[in-house]
Amino acid sequence: MPVPAPERRPRRLRSNPAMRELVAETSLRPADLILPVFIAEGITEAREITSMPGVYQHTTDSLLRIAHEALDAGIRCIDVFGVPLDENKDATGSESWNPEGVLNKALGALRTEFGDDLLIMADTCLDEFTDHGHCGVVSTDRHGNSIVDNDATLPLYQQMAVAQARAGAHLISPSGMMDGQVLAIRDALDAEGFQDVSIMAYSAKYASAFFGPFREAVGSSLEGDRRTYQQDPANLRESLLEVQLDIEEGADFVMVKPAMPYLDVLAEIAKVSPVPVAAYQVSGEYAMLQAAGRNGWVDLDAVMMESLVGIKRAGANQILTYFAIEAAKKLRA
Repeated sequence: MPVPAPERRPRRLRSNPAMRELVAETSLRPADLILPVFIAEGITEAREITSMPGVYQHTTDSLLRIAHEALDAGIRCIDVFGVPLDENKDATGSESWNPEGVLNKALGALRTEFGDDLLIMADTCLDEFTDHGHCGVVSTDRHGNSIVDNDATLPLYQQMAVAQARAGAHLISPSGMMDGQVLAIRDALDAEGFQDVSIMAYSAKYASAFFGPFREAVGSSLEGDRRTYQQDPANLRESLLEVQLDIEEGADFVMVKPAMPYLDVLAEIAKVSPVPVAAYQVSGEYAMLQAAGRNGWVDLDAVMMESLVGIKRAGANQILTYFAIEAAKKLRA
């Protein structure tokens, strides 16, 4: 007599918390999280960003305190953005490579405080430092149209990256989406003896409406948009090309930004990338979850963790998120 096939009951593997943890296919660790932070010039105490509750523009002292809190929670990397005074912005963003500029001084303070215990990543983009708010040099084409000049921007990124490495950054993070930016920065770093400084490239950065609150956070001067150099949200194959080019140019990590609306892009890149793949849960994603949680429409802690697990499941090795400290503490509880 044939033996009947056993009844398949997948629910057996969901029967209690220990069983669910035993068979979990995706794990999230505090060390997978990177905390973005803002250092602002001309303030005397930390200032909350209105559209990003719980996130602050920092003084040097408050920056060091939150960095200690992040490290104590198990986070091993922070990403630092500079917010200069308007009077220190100009057409080329020259304050970005000033050793006494707000960002470079903060990088030095962090490296002095933490050494190699906490990885210091620097945002390498001119947009916070230019008076026009674009990520590169603005000029005109042969038809008289205003453009961001890709090739004129690359030497400025080189100066910025070298200044950040000199200040103490472990990682350089070019986010301007200029063609050839990774190779230019790698060449400049190597020429100055910074072969051990890594590059996390914003390889698939979309011209996204989800960046809105970030522009308040950095006091952006931008008028218009960045669609001529950031990616069209309609495209996926283009991201695969951008990633391939950045890896060929020497990127040590590649990144997808934003994260949640582009999980399909993240998953496709994770399938083919030979280097670690990061994803940035951006300001608009954070702000939406915060707003829904504070209005009682969702359980904020639950959707925070679910969103991060979803990003990890899609293929991210590292996740940049403003929830990093809160999530890390929950993971260690």
